Amino acid sequence: DSDNLWWDAFTTEFFEDDATLTLSFCLEDGPKRYTIGRTLIPRYFSTVFEGGVTDLYYILKHSKESYHNSSITVDCDQCTMVTQHGKPMFTKVCTEGRLILEFTFDDLMRIKTWHFTIRQYRELVPRSILAMHAPDPQVLEQLSKNITRMGLTNFTLNYLRLCVILEPMQELMSRHKTYNLGPRDCLKTCLFQKWQRMVAPPEPTRQITTKRRKRKNSTSSTGNNTNSTYTKKKSPAASLNLSSQVPVPT
Repeated sequence: DSDNLWWDAFTTEFFEDDATLTLSFCLEDGPKRYTIGRTLIPRYFSTVFEGGVTDLYYILKHSKESYHNSSITVDCDQCTMVTQHGKPMFTKVCTEGRLILEFTFDDLMRIKTWHFTIRQYRELVPRSILAMHAPDPQVLEQLSKNITRMGLTNFTLNYLRLCVILEPMQELMSRHKTYNLGPRDCLKTCLFQKWQRMVAPPEPTRQITTKRRKRKNSTSSTGNNTNSTYTKKKSPAASLNLSSQVPVPT
């Protein structure tokens, strides 16, 4: 029953402001990999419970920790994500895979990157429920069907597919929230700034190199004989047009 504000506060407590969460798994139509940023992480966790999950926890076995200058990495090749489902039927789902977490090495110790690679999953139905519905073949057939895909509910999978569209639009949403611009104006501004970054030529480096060459040649010209030699060497360079090297904006 938690609202969006609660999930955002939860994510703020445990994830960095620039954190990313990645899920990798293989469905019937091929391998999938979804990466979402800090803005979309709260909604991801809420979709897990919206899909019928009442309890969620992770079991880490034989995890390895490595320390770096500014981060700590936890690598667990035997990680199990356990979800208890109350609907559509009472089922316990164990999703197994590899979990790699990178924490920022400071007082808060928040997660910077989360990467969970799913290998397999198991759905467990209590014997008591099977015995209760044994006389009804239709119910037994319904109980034999999976309620998740690779341990993920349809709510979560649909949200991850939606994030493929939402993630690139974060810049537009942020600009709309900051400057209160309309969708079309936000798109025009973002595209114009991106175009400016793409077409801006690295001209300062070329100009500095040209100036250094001129200073070096002028200081080396001493005496009559040297001047004549310098003139001969300079003549090919003098024939080059600088405008042909440096693009002139039109």
